Amino acid sequence: MSKSLYERLGGYDAIRAVVNNLLPRLQADAVLGRFWQNRGVDGIEREKQLLVDFLCAQAGGPMYYTGRDMVLSHRGMKISERDWTAFISHLNATLDAFNLPQAERADVLAFIESTRAEIVE
Repeated sequence: MSKSLYERLGGYDAIRAVVNNLLPRLQADAVLGRFWQNRGVDGIEREKQLLVDFLCAQAGGPMYYTGRDMVLSHRGMKISERDWTAFISHLNATLDAFNLPQAERADVLAFIESTRAEIVE
């Protein structure tokens, strides 16, 4: 039996570490930082946990994602193709920082790409 992407990525702690690396990159970005302006620390921490849960669940882990679907979560945010491209650039930098093997990187990027139509307006 082949391992799930969740297992191949290293499980919860590894996915949490990736999110902990990625989110500050996004917040500090001149283009993307606007999405976190005026957000309190508690709201950002809740968002971070929802992202971890979502990624773990989608990768085949035992977590249950209790957040909204991607369309509802991102509706009205005016996320553009430019924003998406900036996000992907930061995601790749994060995956580089963790030396993610090519097979897992391809699976992660394919999954993330599958959410594009639900997120980009």
